[in-house]
Amino acid sequence: MRYAEATVSDAADQDFSHLPPASASLGHIFARPKMLAAFCVIVLAGLGWLYIALLFAGMGGSFGGFGPSIVQALCRPFLSPAWNVSTIAIIALMWGAMALAMMLPSAAPMIMTYAGIADTAAQKKENIVSPFALAAGYAAVWLIFSVLAALIQIMLIQTAVLDASMKSTSGLFSGAIFTGAGLYQFSRLKHSCLTRCQQPFPFFFANWTTTPSGVFSLGVRQGLYCLGCCWAMMLVMFAVGVMNVGWMAGLGVVMAIEKLFAGRHLAHTIGATLIAIGACIGLAAFAGYWPTQPG
Repeated sequence: MRYAEATVSDAADQDFSHLPPASASLGHIFARPKMLAAFCVIVLAGLGWLYIALLFAGMGGSFGGFGPSIVQALCRPFLSPAWNVSTIAIIALMWGAMALAMMLPSAAPMIMTYAGIADTAAQKKENIVSPFALAAGYAAVWLIFSVLAALIQIMLIQTAVLDASMKSTSGLFSGAIFTGAGLYQFSRLKHSCLTRCQQPFPFFFANWTTTPSGVFSLGVRQGLYCLGCCWAMMLVMFAVGVMNVGWMAGLGVVMAIEKLFAGRHLAHTIGATLIAIGACIGLAAFAGYWPTQPG
């Protein structure tokens, strides 16, 4: 018996001519792995950026037609934190939105590689699994990271290393974060994970499966490679202000570019730049030009 979800190859054989034009178009889109993969990446990353935009605007007091009440409800735990399960969940959701917004675009080549192989298999009438299962496994890794990041954030606020508004942090701590992220760019683990991210085809070719749980597991493994590659740069957000949208977008672009170009030269250049920024911040803190305490 086939698994409960209709496979993409089944959908590809269906005739949608009896449906209204709009429904038929959607049917054809969801019958093609590459189009479905692109849809998946765009929608999930877009939802991440939308939530971040609501939070960012809410901290400023308004957001267009959404009205201040909705946005302020989203942001209340950040504006006056009272540590409970609800607050932790909302902060974890913020980190989850950041992860989707920053990491999914960089994972697009990997997801599209899977979809390309799936397209070929579908043309041969073979059973395949939707790219949604792969993306779900990938996202699960970053959602777990988001919970851990939320707990770290609360710890940093309670120890007065990070301001409760998430807009400022200790100069020495910021310098250490930048320097640590830069040094990690030169590590063997970094380059091992980066290579896996840059070359997804051999991974999928060697581990191909046609069960939803198997494809979800492939997504988890790819998510772990991505986490091993990018976790240090994600933590840079603690140094620049967790809700710093400019740095969020910039780091997302850097991580995406890094995965597109083979070789270590770019990774080492990024590492040297991060170390230089960390050294400058540390020197500024020692000289009194950067506050040693947030606020």
